[in-house]
Amino acid sequence: MTSMTDKTPVTVLTGYLGAGKTTLLNRILTEDHGKTYAVIVNEFGEVGIDNDLIVGADEEVFEMNNGCVCCTVRGDLIRVLSGLMKRKGKFDAIIVETTGLADPGPVAQTFFVDDDVKAKTQLDSVTAVVDAKHLPLRLADSKEAVEQIAFADQIVLNKTDLVSEDELKSVEAAIRRLNPLAPIHRAQRSNVPLDAILGRGGFDLGRITDVHPDFLNPPHGEDGHIHDENCDHDHDHHHHHGDHDHGHHHHDHEDHAAAAGIRGVSLTLNRPIHGQRVTNWLNQVLQDQGPDILRAKGILDVAGEDRRLVFQAVHMILEGDFQGEWTAGDKRYSRLVFIGRNLDEAKLKAGFEACAA
Repeated sequence: MTSMTDKTPVTVLTGYLGAGKTTLLNRILTEDHGKTYAVIVNEFGEVGIDNDLIVGADEEVFEMNNGCVCCTVRGDLIRVLSGLMKRKGKFDAIIVETTGLADPGPVAQTFFVDDDVKAKTQLDSVTAVVDAKHLPLRLADSKEAVEQIAFADQIVLNKTDLVSEDELKSVEAAIRRLNPLAPIHRAQRSNVPLDAILGRGGFDLGRITDVHPDFLNPPHGEDGHIHDENCDHDHDHHHHHGDHDHGHHHHDHEDHAAAAGIRGVSLTLNRPIHGQRVTNWLNQVLQDQGPDILRAKGILDVAGEDRRLVFQAVHMILEGDFQGEWTAGDKRYSRLVFIGRNLDEAKLKAGFEACAA
């Protein structure tokens, strides 16, 4: 973690009913991991927590045998969070479960907007749990499933034992088209190591380059695709290097996700950028298309500036900062990624290129 250690990291957990979210939550609440996690669930019934594991229930907060705490949101998330922060002791992390149908956007925005919450907590990650077997169907029939994947900064791809390696590759390719930024953790019965998915700083500007070192590598080929930073490093499956990603974006149209119109657009520019111009342009894009842009992230080479300008946006909330100097060996250039619906790639590209210094 960076200097934000005084703030409690929060992971927002999304995923369709049946994807394995409950299994993951139960692991957090019962495993002997030696950490104190607080889990906020929407409805207890949905999670199916074993009552024998609950130590003593005070109002809405239940203490578990492993020292973790579970509570339900019956009203306002902000109120529940404030209540948790007043408890004695400190949590290693807070996990907020959203219902299967919820759009994680408003939940994530809470952590940028409410001053009280912002002072004590920091959004660490939006994690989507996805069922490898049923995903193709979900992408076809559910706008929410598509949005959850597009919005996430990491994905737990569950039930991988129920599909063949080929099906798995095609599911991963579909996820990458929707969200070129999120690493994918393959799992069975949600058996992903908790420390791999909790406390990873997915929203920490200073870590955009740590988490995705390849975010800085020039794209392969001419298509400006981001390739491999979202590989799950535990598995050596770099085979998708060229197979799915050559060619331009025409294949999106055959994709089910196109039904919801959501995809990732990557833009790259090899000339330095005019700082004020790019800020104005980004603000304008977010103002015009904010509701349609789920996430944006970028690293920019600003003319006359030795440090990289790193930014990210969640809907219309934009934050940016200069982070880390370019080193002598770096091939300096700018890259940004928009994930959203109804994105006009040609128009975005023209607008971005007009920001060149």
